[in-house]
Amino acid sequence: MTIDYDVVVIGGSLAGRYAALTASQLRAKVALVEPTTNGACNFVNAPYEFISHHALSHISNLAKQLGDAAQIGLHTSCADNSKKCQISVDAPQAMLYAHSLVSNLQEQHSPAVLAAQGVDVIIGNGQFESSPHLSFAVDGRTLRARSYLLATGSRPAIPEIEGLQRTGFLTIPQIWQALSRSTPPLQWVIIGGVPQSIELAQTLARFGYDVTLVVEHPNILPDVDCEIAQMLCSQLEAEGVRVFTKTRVTQVRQIEDKKWLQVGDKAIETDEIVVATAQQPNIESLNLAAVDVKWNQRRLLVNDKLQTTNKRIWACGDVIGGYEFVNIAHYEARVALQNALFFPRLKVNYRHIPWAVFTNPVFAQVGLTEAQAKRRYSPDEVIVLRQFFKTLSAAQIRDETTGMCKVIVLRNGEILGASLLGAEASELINVIAMAIAQKIKVNRLANLAPLCPSFSEIFEQAALSWSQQKLSRNLAWQECLESFFDFRRNSKF
Repeated sequence: MTIDYDVVVIGGSLAGRYAALTASQLRAKVALVEPTTNGACNFVNAPYEFISHHALSHISNLAKQLGDAAQIGLHTSCADNSKKCQISVDAPQAMLYAHSLVSNLQEQHSPAVLAAQGVDVIIGNGQFESSPHLSFAVDGRTLRARSYLLATGSRPAIPEIEGLQRTGFLTIPQIWQALSRSTPPLQWVIIGGVPQSIELAQTLARFGYDVTLVVEHPNILPDVDCEIAQMLCSQLEAEGVRVFTKTRVTQVRQIEDKKWLQVGDKAIETDEIVVATAQQPNIESLNLAAVDVKWNQRRLLVNDKLQTTNKRIWACGDVIGGYEFVNIAHYEARVALQNALFFPRLKVNYRHIPWAVFTNPVFAQVGLTEAQAKRRYSPDEVIVLRQFFKTLSAAQIRDETTGMCKVIVLRNGEILGASLLGAEASELINVIAMAIAQKIKVNRLANLAPLCPSFSEIFEQAALSWSQQKLSRNLAWQECLESFFDFRRNSKF
């Protein structure tokens, strides 16, 4: 059999384009298959929804900061200098700004740029063929490779709620069109607790919309630190978001021009519904059953080397499950490509990979939470270090004192994980991620000597807290020994 490529990447996601560029940089002969949607190339409608959200979130945060500044007299000049300016943001105008950012970033992964880097870009829909040899057929062309990488991404999974399909709803990728209208919906109900739904709820609330968030889990996000999740929930509620946890939507109805939802024992009226409960892989047209690749409703099945049940087919990104995080997808792409192109020895280890929810303040996490650590280790071995942002001079200067840093360590100083809610958390979490990856113990953080004022001082404070606790434990143990020997000396026996 003639091999055309070292690897064929079946894309449709940012992870696919990143993987193709990475493979070309490794001097591999690579093809990227980009599917079409309704006859249009997905390069035109690239999956940059997260950029749109971050752009809108940035604008809403800036408007809030300017509004807060205006309240203390730090406002820009107005037509009437005797009055303070009113800071307001129009959502359709903000969407124009977001679309311009997306257009600029799309150019970085355009077919021309990829081709210039040595990637053979093939536009079209295809499927795997098993006979006579494993190959991938695209529009009458047969691609043969030593290995194949699936990076097709995922799409929203729609829950079975009575009346939902008949009434109509939006998914997160569709809301940007709704916000671009001259008269966007004023009332929103968001169903589901995923990072994007949390971010969206705050952004819409800051644009002045009426927002309700409904989550089935006890916390607004599962598998996060409960203490910090509650702080984030309180922040959303303080900004006007109505939050229902441990609650299910059981029924949806259209009554005149309004949509009504049965949320637990309450009926809620809204203009629009956003469904953000879970994702399902984009694999239906790939003919995976013919090449012995297994999957379920939520993800492709892979081993810890990101190899599917067909040893020549690998996968990365949210097609294998999990949240849609670009950094995690890129990490998986690097591991999968190294294994696919060279000797398959690398295994994914998510323990040192951070992730974040880009609310304001940002929530970021890496490694184990307090609850996870105490389930894995003896609770007596786990130490929780808490530091609050309000103690930082940088936070006081910027008036961003809301937040907390929790670092989870063992008694020997090994860092197991961290959860942060606060300003610059998306940057600070990388310090802990590096410490975990390099097996740096918490006492070494006390020697950082961070700039002052800076938010990095919170790690120095946490490390000093651990040292103080360790000293207290040692003193307590010495006192216990002294008491024991005093008892033995004074004993008659």
